[in-house]
Amino acid sequence: MSIISVQRLEQFQQKCTAVLRPELRENKEIEHFRGAKKNGNTLVAAAMLSVAFATGAMAHHGWSWAEADQIELAGTIEKISMGGPHPTLNVATANDGVWLVELGNPRQTERSGFVEGVAKPGDQVVALGNRSQDPKEKRMKAVRLTIGDKRYDIYPDRIKTN
Repeated sequence: MSIISVQRLEQFQQKCTAVLRPELRENKEIEHFRGAKKNGNTLVAAAMLSVAFATGAMAHHGWSWAEADQIELAGTIEKISMGGPHPTLNVATANDGVWLVELGNPRQTERSGFVEGVAKPGDQVVALGNRSQDPKEKRMKAVRLTIGDKRYDIYPDRIKTN
């Protein structure tokens, strides 16, 4: 980010503070920001933030990177990450190495019943989902996990088999 962009971002943050904190509105040092609308700084900063947030959100959402057909991937959980933007599992398969299995967003994954503590490294898992369109990438978006005799339907509307 350039120095000018950083300065504009700082100005935008100060303006937001002045608007949200009434005690600062009467402060004469902040008053000069009221005229900033005329030179477009507010609009530029807001546009930059909007683009930054939209780009980040689009980078990890959607299914366009995945094949339409679903596969089953069976293996052993090596690692579980419950953090955002999506919880993930690293799953070691018998013949195809380690795969990255992406789940839904944290709330959606939790609604399926898959919460911290229900699985651990070493557990056997069967993931049903859509693999990456890139055949070199060992990555899939899971719609269902089965661990032992328990099913976790992460995207119930997307499950194509029973």
